[in-house]
Amino acid sequence: MKTKTISRPRGRPRSFDVGKAVDRALDVFWRKGYEGASLSDLTRAMRINRPSLYAAFGDKETLFRKALDRYSSGPGAYGTEALNEPTAHAAIERLLRCAADSLTDPHHPRGCLMVQGALTCGDEAESVRKELITRREQGEAAVRRRLQRAKTEGELPANCNPADLARFFTTVLHGMCVEAASGASRVELHRIVDTSLRAWPK
Repeated sequence: MKTKTISRPRGRPRSFDVGKAVDRALDVFWRKGYEGASLSDLTRAMRINRPSLYAAFGDKETLFRKALDRYSSGPGAYGTEALNEPTAHAAIERLLRCAADSLTDPHHPRGCLMVQGALTCGDEAESVRKELITRREQGEAAVRRRLQRAKTEGELPANCNPADLARFFTTVLHGMCVEAASGASRVELHRIVDTSLRAWPK
């Protein structure tokens, strides 16, 4: 006798574009922070219901991490691109000037999701806060590696400490994020860049 193969019913295809849903969630998280963004805020913006959110993303924290990934590959991608400049000075200048432009771009919320998100996390969102800190530390490490290479290649003086210089410029960058969120203009941020670049070792 032939054994009948019973085919299992396939799950219903999603009736929404996951990528667009993540983009909309990113906007909510960016404006309200992780804890400030309620599930109602998210589902309303994403145009889906809660069961669909849970089915597609698991939970709010997983959705937030996907939004962070989208931020890093979208509005925050200037950081990685800047470090590919042929000289370290050009890389740092591009990093800061692109930040000034991005942080004040009228097409998305002001400030930086990575910085503001960590500042607004309470005890219940400790894992999210740690994730944001880790990602910022990775950004500083990338700057440090670029500056270490510059020292090896002779672009920076022998007495320069790449780690200290990386910490200085990333601190400037994070300060610009806070200033932008508080209403600083693009012109004002570029003036901060001008001032910080005067600290470049000679």
